[in-house]
Amino acid sequence: MRPLSKPRPPRYDIPLAIRELTAADPKLGKLIERAGPFTMRLSSTTSPFEALTESIIYQQLHGKAAATIHRRLLESFYPITRNEHFAAQHLLDCPNEQLRAAGLSHNKALALRDLAAKTLDGTVPTLARIRRMSDEAIIEHLTQVRGIGQWTVEMMLIFRLGRPNILPVNDYGVRKGFALTFGKLKPTDKVTPMDLPKPDVMHRRAKKWQPWCSIASWYLWRACDLATQSKKFESE
Repeated sequence: MRPLSKPRPPRYDIPLAIRELTAADPKLGKLIERAGPFTMRLSSTTSPFEALTESIIYQQLHGKAAATIHRRLLESFYPITRNEHFAAQHLLDCPNEQLRAAGLSHNKALALRDLAAKTLDGTVPTLARIRRMSDEAIIEHLTQVRGIGQWTVEMMLIFRLGRPNILPVNDYGVRKGFALTFGKLKPTDKVTPMDLPKPDVMHRRAKKWQPWCSIASWYLWRACDLATQSKKFESE
């Protein structure tokens, strides 16, 4: 099989985003300086159906295991499609045995079939349509699919569609990065639920970050990486 399309940078103005975030929030600016260049790339998986198929497969699984299942599923359609893409109708028409052989659980198979059905009935928009929709409208449409919650859609908005102003306040890494950057959490501390900020606290701070919350979120994830590196360095 051919490899999946090469990831590309987001289309928004990254240097402008960095300048405005640093000016608006000096503490975040210090994190940006420590973490270095913004290197996020967008996965070029083409359709919302394909992107959400991958998201469902990856839920609650280790990355390598999920990647193996995803690849097996793609390969199972190759005799029909002759490439790495398959359509919603292909998934609806395939037997349960094909999904099981790829390694999908019963619940994930049901979720994928619901995704396929809702793609065909228009609940899941086409790529052309979704590009014209607001973030809120996309979340409203896609969370109607079995197994798709707000966090999953937010990850798609950030990493697939390149939307610049998404703040996933329920993401553990973003919350931990927020606590490390703006709270009292130290890299060597064991994280407890009490250490993690509530959504309203994050939203208040994030008013400074508009309209670049996605970039700020990416740097909060990097704060967790820096903490891990610091902890490893101290233990050596």
